[in-house]
Amino acid sequence: MTLFLGLGIAGVVLLALSLIFDGILEGLFGGVLDGLFDGLLSLPVIAGFVSMLGFGGAIVLGTTGVGTFAAVAAGIVAGLVAAWLTWKFSQALMRDQTNAAPREADLVGSAGSVVTAIPADGYGEVLLRLGGQVVKLSAKSPVPVARGTEIWVEAALSTTSVSVRPVER
Repeated sequence: MTLFLGLGIAGVVLLALSLIFDGILEGLFGGVLDGLFDGLLSLPVIAGFVSMLGFGGAIVLGTTGVGTFAAVAAGIVAGLVAAWLTWKFSQALMRDQTNAAPREADLVGSAGSVVTAIPADGYGEVLLRLGGQVVKLSAKSPVPVARGTEIWVEAALSTTSVSVRPVER
């Protein structure tokens, strides 16, 4: 029983360590194993197997009258199921993709309004929508633009400034 509980605890400790060191086993041997097992040799999968081998064996040994061999067999089955579920869950998480983050170039052509007047060839401030969020950026214009004027973005000068022109209606 002590051996099974020790394996179960070791698996939980290995799972905690996998938060820090995941991918180290797949990167060993100069990347020879890279992609060979497709995540089957990851620390979370091994930790799931070891912990369920230990805890499953301890449960079977403690609740039934079967011997150690049957407890080991039940622990191996439980460990394989846990390892497979961990592997499939990690694959599902790795496939979860999000949209690309907005970039400076995405601002070009967007509309906004001036919140701080823009002097000719000087800087003021504008409010724009980027990725569904309102952002306040420095703005430059070749002509003076008054506060409250609707503008169009002509170019992104940097991550925090744009070149704008007033909208003509």
